[in-house]
Amino acid sequence: MTILQKILDYKATLIPSLLAEDPKFEVEHKSRASLYETLRKADTLQVISEMKRASPSKGPINEGADPIEQAQKYEEAGAACISVLTEDKFFKGSFQDLAAIANSVDIPILNKDFIIHEVQIDYAKAAGASVILLIVAALTDEKLKAFHEYASALNLDVLVEVHNEEELDRALAIHPKIIGVNNRNLKTFDVDLSQTERLARKMNAQEDIAFISESGIWNAGDAERVAKAGARGVLVGESLMVSGDVEHALSSLQVPLSSFIKGVK
Repeated sequence: MTILQKILDYKATLIPSLLAEDPKFEVEHKSRASLYETLRKADTLQVISEMKRASPSKGPINEGADPIEQAQKYEEAGAACISVLTEDKFFKGSFQDLAAIANSVDIPILNKDFIIHEVQIDYAKAAGASVILLIVAALTDEKLKAFHEYASALNLDVLVEVHNEEELDRALAIHPKIIGVNNRNLKTFDVDLSQTERLARKMNAQEDIAFISESGIWNAGDAERVAKAGARGVLVGESLMVSGDVEHALSSLQVPLSSFIKGVK
């Protein structure tokens, strides 16, 4: 059984309890910028900075991190968006982290989780997210389309994540605005930036898509490599969570896009 399947099986056990009560969080619902518009208009590679305590492949990363302090560091350093893991068993996250961060920053917030039911989207919205993640590998075509439409109706941006060309074709069928290429193999959890390069050509042919590269981005060289492929943003967790200088680490990834792609104004 793959790590992804283990996570999905666990998430399925949680759905009944989510359905049993209405999602209620003490959250100030703010008007946030559109992540899509931010990606499309930027002149530099945009950084989606992640609050990530642990992962299935690495184990503990920074379990003692304070979500509010970490989020404020990201915002002050110029992050375009903050990704908040709310998966509890494998990543040690929570909706409480999401709500706390939503109250403490003004930039877009991505709820990064393994969504298999609409109720999780309701919780994401209630806890203050402005963007959700849909993982193509975790969903049927019918659910992918239905969840995308459901989230869009709630005025949420949707990041549709793919890992290979077959998943990319499935994603393109629902006409998403934001696609994320996860450079991590979900079976082995190995990381390879060439995954972004392999899928870039088909995405770059779609004029209205902004695509980002996820996982394996550690330095300016990595950032330049995916920007050259056409990415407008990167999702970065581990390297920022362990950095002693978040501002320097984040700014080093904000490479100019002018050399690679024409900015959309």
